[in-house]
Amino acid sequence: MRFSARCSKLPAAVLLIAVLWLSACATDGSNADVLCPPVVPYSAADQARAVAEINALPEGTVVIRMLSDYAVMRDQARACR
Repeated sequence: MRFSARCSKLPAAVLLIAVLWLSACATDGSNADVLCPPVVPYSAADQARAVAEINALPEGTVVIRMLSDYAVMRDQARACR
């Protein structure tokens, strides 16, 4: 019985091949256009208020570095289009 029980199981290589074969079908969407995140517009008044609030923060505040990173991401999102 051991022999027949072992033969009824699919070898791992067959399962791996099946998974790879099925995953090849999923690559069809990789040729689609790149989705770019939307860039939220801010009014001049909002931008002026943000500058005033940032200037009021103490020197070396982590929030300032985070906002700098956010500005880079916004530039990248604009370039994505």
